Amino acid sequence: MKKGDRWVLLVVLLAAAVLAIVFAVQKKAGAEAVVYVSGVETARFPLSTPIQWRLETAWGYNEIQIEDGVVSVIDADCRDGICVNHAPISSQGESIVCLPHEMVIEIEGETAAALDGVVQ
Repeated sequence: MKKGDRWVLLVVLLAAAVLAIVFAVQKKAGAEAVVYVSGVETARFPLSTPIQWRLETAWGYNEIQIEDGVVSVIDADCRDGICVNHAPISSQGESIVCLPHEMVIEIEGETAAALDGVVQ
């Protein structure tokens, strides 16, 4: 590795570290977990209240748990189990998806998202 390559590598690593810090600081805590099945809102739960809920769909079930302000899928009968292995979520914009059951859990904040801009 040449001296110039090391400088380029150092600059790229520093830029990545700065971006990681900026994104980590901008995370906003969520207020509610919203459950969608086939794109239709099925349930809405506050993150402040512990709950364990079983969602039954035509394709199977998902066991959803809210505890200590985080949401996780603790059991499901889907083939791949990706939703069960997904890390718990708690910040605005995060989601857990179970494609075989057409289920999505999204975290929403207390206020609606502001407009980025208006196109005329």
